[in-house]
Amino acid sequence: MRNVKLSLALLAATCLAAPVAAAPADAPNPMFTGRDLFDLSAASDSQISPDGRTIAYVRRSADIMTDKARSSIWLINVATGEQRPLAAGTGDHFSPKWSPDGRRLAYVSSAEGGAPQLFVRWMDTGQTVRVTGLPDSPQALAWSPDGRRIAYLMNVPDDGPKLGSAPEKPEGASWAKPLQVIDKVTYRADGAGYLKPGFDKIFMVEADGGAPRQLSFGAYFDGPPEWTRDGRAIVFSANRNADWELAGRESEIYRLDIASGQLTPLTNRKGPDTGPEVSPDGRQIAFIGFDDSPKAFEQANIYVMPVNGGPARQVAPGLDRDINQIDWAPDGRGVIVGYEENGSVTIARVGLDGGVRPITRDVGGGSYDRPYASGGFSVARSGAVAFTVSPIDRPADVAISTGGAMRQLTRLNDLNLGSKRLASLRTLDVRAPDGGSVPSWLMLPPTYQPGQRVPMILEIHGGPYASYGPHFSTDYQLYAASGYAVLFTNPRGSTGYGQAFADGIDKTYPDSDFNDLMAAVDAAVASGVADPNNLFVTGGSGGGILTAWIVGKTDRFKAAAAQKPVINWTSMALTADGVPFFARYWMGSMPWENYQSYWSRSPLSLVANVKTPTLVVVGSEDFRTPDSEAEQFYAALKLKGVPTTFVKVPDASHGGIAARPSQSAAKAAAIIAWFDRYRSKAPVASNDGASPTVAH
Repeated sequence: MRNVKLSLALLAATCLAAPVAAAPADAPNPMFTGRDLFDLSAASDSQISPDGRTIAYVRRSADIMTDKARSSIWLINVATGEQRPLAAGTGDHFSPKWSPDGRRLAYVSSAEGGAPQLFVRWMDTGQTVRVTGLPDSPQALAWSPDGRRIAYLMNVPDDGPKLGSAPEKPEGASWAKPLQVIDKVTYRADGAGYLKPGFDKIFMVEADGGAPRQLSFGAYFDGPPEWTRDGRAIVFSANRNADWELAGRESEIYRLDIASGQLTPLTNRKGPDTGPEVSPDGRQIAFIGFDDSPKAFEQANIYVMPVNGGPARQVAPGLDRDINQIDWAPDGRGVIVGYEENGSVTIARVGLDGGVRPITRDVGGGSYDRPYASGGFSVARSGAVAFTVSPIDRPADVAISTGGAMRQLTRLNDLNLGSKRLASLRTLDVRAPDGGSVPSWLMLPPTYQPGQRVPMILEIHGGPYASYGPHFSTDYQLYAASGYAVLFTNPRGSTGYGQAFADGIDKTYPDSDFNDLMAAVDAAVASGVADPNNLFVTGGSGGGILTAWIVGKTDRFKAAAAQKPVINWTSMALTADGVPFFARYWMGSMPWENYQSYWSRSPLSLVANVKTPTLVVVGSEDFRTPDSEAEQFYAALKLKGVPTTFVKVPDASHGGIAARPSQSAAKAAAIIAWFDRYRSKAPVASNDGASPTVAH
């Protein structure tokens, strides 16, 4: 059979390009288009200075000439809102980190070409020095308490396994590449490709330059460093057990004595202990973790223990949320934490007595093409907290919370988006057949008129242990500009609603989400907005799995687009970049132990039922849900005679499928073109108007 693979560039040209002889535009286009992706900027990694007067943040902007997002570091005067660049121009500049006294700022930059290096800027004089000349990029920068040294992570290569040797090559000969010998369980990673032999180790360098010193050793991957307050030791998280490759989620916290190199484990339990943070008085360590179980997802909890180890105490055990970031409050009486909640990230102060006081519930902006709940924070000595926000109509901006009041400090996209007609948002009240709530939102096209029914796309989030929220999304704005309403939901299994809600799909996914998603579709139709005869479905990763599952369970959608799906759990569990994880935690057994369970949860088992025209989309360098999964689905649909087309995004990983602006725009255009092919164009009037909330 001839293998049909459409070129993404050709498809984009077909969908996006103007006719050669088109007349010049008479006015700016008021609708959001793929070209607008090149004009967007987004803030991330907002780092507030110790005195709370200045915020350094990373600004990501697209470069239309290189089709890449470039990062620069900007400073914000908190009192006035005035901004100025600190590191911009050639190369990428990222990972800002203030010295303890706030007089210097360390960051990583590729301005000089080659591997990104560590730089330090003196804030009073503006002078900058390159501190390192490393073969690889430094990560996870950490200043010593006295500001004299900076610790960091860097990958240290090794020779890798050897197995025989090739004959000696004659001088000047041109031979094939040598054999690639692999002996690791995880030998490739999404976004990194095939991994070179080596391990992440902790280093230290003088803050004003000099030769770095390696502090940790051994054939293990060590985590980000955190200094003790006396500057004599570093604590970090790692799995240093002999069976670390197959140990799943296991890790402990270690103390590394800098003078002697002695390594002491501070925790010892079955489960991950990560993210250690030393208290302001130096007496305690706060960290996050959980007791490991066979479940696919466990929420991380807050723990505190003595700085030299000892019994760890869980803080706020009643806080039923997954803690993803932690830092000490300046007074040492509690910790500042971040966790997903109701589609956004909440930052809260958690007292050591267990009391929880939210600081803000509006953090967002870590994602771009789709509205995932994400975002981090930093804390000043005054207690002021810097973070990012992203409402439905804007990418991420920097904000600050002081004394309980939130103030937005940047408005990076008001100029270019202020004149655009963007989609609006409604909240849907959705009840699953069993009575459970399904948090859902409905985005309306800019041209929507009350009483009108419009085509609707159900867009499903990945993870599946993740969540969507009311945040900016380039995909959604492009769909809406093309006349589609967009329904997005957090079905059971989503994070931010407690452990029990997440457990709703354990060992039953994807079928356990089907009723929740169909209830949301029913509610969108009942609201008077969605045209029941013009329903479409798409999603990526976990959403791609569910898209493939849905078209095997129902014919109610006119067309579908399964993006980076899993179609066969057996092949996925043995080829994805999480081999030690998926079979053990998601499936609960090895494929050869319970193949019936693997097959019953695989969308491939339902292909005989599929009639819905289905587009299949994947990145060519996807190692999370490998492109072979999408290829199986495409081949099966072809053999079944179901209308299908296969789109590969060249050189794109799973997480980076929308990283290049042109490819992000073209991918959305391909999906819109596919849906347009099967969409009825006749306007449909609603029978009952457009109610903003409808219970199902």
